[in-house]
Amino acid sequence: MKTAALITLFFTLVLVSDLTAASADKSSHRVNSDQPITVKSNELIADNRGKTAVFTGKVVARQGDVTIFSDKLIINYAENGGEVDKVEALGNVRIVQSDRTGISSRAVYESREGRITLTGTPNPKVIQGADSVTGRVITYYLDEDKSSVTGGGDPDARVEAVISPSRKKGSPGGR
Repeated sequence: MKTAALITLFFTLVLVSDLTAASADKSSHRVNSDQPITVKSNELIADNRGKTAVFTGKVVARQGDVTIFSDKLIINYAENGGEVDKVEALGNVRIVQSDRTGISSRAVYESREGRITLTGTPNPKVIQGADSVTGRVITYYLDEDKSSVTGGGDPDARVEAVISPSRKKGSPGGR
């Protein structure tokens, strides 16, 4: 249960609220934020006809207390209305909020499906404090408030969750 809460908190507060807030559509699986999004990179190529914005080189996207680091960030807009359709972070992806961090080589947010997926090599990992979960594919389904960590179809791949016991107040090293 603690693992599911870890993944749920991470994804709800991180990727979704960040890069989709620029979209005018307020569908059910989007967490809205009134804070501005700042994206810094070495280069930006915006293609209005292709409906994409590609940020490359030491990308840092920040909104509120959430920061996404990657080598490349691709934003795809829907044909009608210019809403965010898909956001893809590639290369050395790190998503940080407070004491939560997601690490992967690829992170994809698919607006229509209400799904965020972390993949890549080495295996993606979500860390909160001393707790963590690792697998080949980490997926969070926003509309269902459900997460899945799998071996990505490899029967030999294993999922690993490290769940540290909570220390009671007043005990040595307690929280």
